[in-house]
Amino acid sequence: MIRNPTHHPDREMLLDYADGSLGEPAALVVATHLAFCPGCRQQVADLEAIGGAFLEEEEPFPVSADCLPGLLARLDEPAGAAAAPLPGAARRSEAADLTYLPEPLRSYIGMPLSALPWQPLLEGIDEVDLGVGRPPMRTRLIRVAAGTVFPRHGHTGMELNLVLAGGYHDPRGSFQRGDVVVDDPSINHSPVADLRESCVCLSVTDAPLCLVEGPACFLKPSIRS
Repeated sequence: MIRNPTHHPDREMLLDYADGSLGEPAALVVATHLAFCPGCRQQVADLEAIGGAFLEEEEPFPVSADCLPGLLARLDEPAGAAAAPLPGAARRSEAADLTYLPEPLRSYIGMPLSALPWQPLLEGIDEVDLGVGRPPMRTRLIRVAAGTVFPRHGHTGMELNLVLAGGYHDPRGSFQRGDVVVDDPSINHSPVADLRESCVCLSVTDAPLCLVEGPACFLKPSIRS
């Protein structure tokens, strides 16, 4: 039985997504969540319809006489090269790709999870930087081995997570495939990955994590940057 997500972006975030004002990293999280969540897809469709109705009521905006020729000329220009997939891309038809990577995330990555160039972050925790967004924004895939406890930490900014596989829990509850979790400076926790399989999340942060426990070797540049 397919489980629908139980944790969602708030309405303000969905509104920003619908009107195109949400930045690319967060928009990627929301768009991928919509692949899992029929309820949020309907909300976005409703918001887009409302926005379209407002646009129809707006007075026409005058444009210059050379606007149409300029637009047609741009349409004739060759399209730019598509974004190159990460090294070692495999066929998208592989099971891991289809199982864990819905669109639009699949197009950003271009390969199944097993083919990604994972880098160790902490014991039992690996990451892949997707290079989406400008610093200080970071967009990464985080993979946490089953049963692994992430060191207790706080947040100096916003962290937006979408669970792609497995799940994890903290004092707020359990988060499973398709769920969106928002962490802010009020959150201080030590998440634990579920025992049945590794937890994989799409993670967007706009500031470093602040570790409050664990050996000094945990304070690696990859966490602080």
